[in-house]
Amino acid sequence: MKAGFVSIFGKPNAGKSTLLNALIGEKLAIISKKVQTTRHRIKGILTEKNYQVVFSDTPGIIEPKYKLHEKMMQEVKDALEDGDLALLLVDIKDDWKECDRVFESLKLKVPAVVVLNKIDLVDTGKLKEAVQFFSEKKYCKKVINISALSGINKKKFISSFLDLLPEGEPFYNNDEITDRNTRFFVSEMIREKIYELYEEEIPYQTTVLVTEFKEKRALLKISAAIIVQRETQKGILLGEKGSGIKKLGSEARKEIEKFLGQKVFLELFVKVKEKWRDNENYLKEYGY
Repeated sequence: MKAGFVSIFGKPNAGKSTLLNALIGEKLAIISKKVQTTRHRIKGILTEKNYQVVFSDTPGIIEPKYKLHEKMMQEVKDALEDGDLALLLVDIKDDWKECDRVFESLKLKVPAVVVLNKIDLVDTGKLKEAVQFFSEKKYCKKVINISALSGINKKKFISSFLDLLPEGEPFYNNDEITDRNTRFFVSEMIREKIYELYEEEIPYQTTVLVTEFKEKRALLKISAAIIVQRETQKGILLGEKGSGIKKLGSEARKEIEKFLGQKVFLELFVKVKEKWRDNENYLKEYGY
């Protein structure tokens, strides 16, 4: 039995969350075209007869500007410390030298596999160049080519690095697919809709805190606070006569109902907490 922790690292928007979701077969990580969508480390557990692989989706590697960014990069460090294998995800259309610099900065102590993503967007010549570039790096044990969005041959993908994982007993029960609770996923789904519906600084200066999660007779009642930094942002979120928050609530509710498989009553509030991204107490309260 092979059993190990596999951490997925890369620059923002390389496709880490899409890869995790594809491998687990469930939407565990929220996805957006905007950078820095992933703020938390999310584990996805894949168990088969001869292996259990615990994947970790991590925030995109950035230079921290706020305490929130520092917390995000701490998630990356934690994944570095307890991983048995690193999957270094590269958007093949990205700057390879910049990706190399980022991977070197990780100071990896475990074997690493470079995963070239979005290969459907380049010709075979460009792909060969990329394979050669990363194959020559000291940290690289092998190179795998995929298109996470178009589809992955899961069995083939995992078998390509299974030999690099240790033998051992499973860490989780066969029916477990993540270490996160339902409240976490609910807050993330609301945050995903904020990324979809709002522009500019709003998604980056917003977080979501689930304040109530109660089973009623025929439905689940969920209350959540959307935290922003300024009154003007609150006004933008609410929209004219509350139209913005109404649309956000409606779309988030549909996603949550689909995820939970039951009817949901969703209540959203907007609260202003100045400079919450740089406040240690606020960050702890909001789960960072």
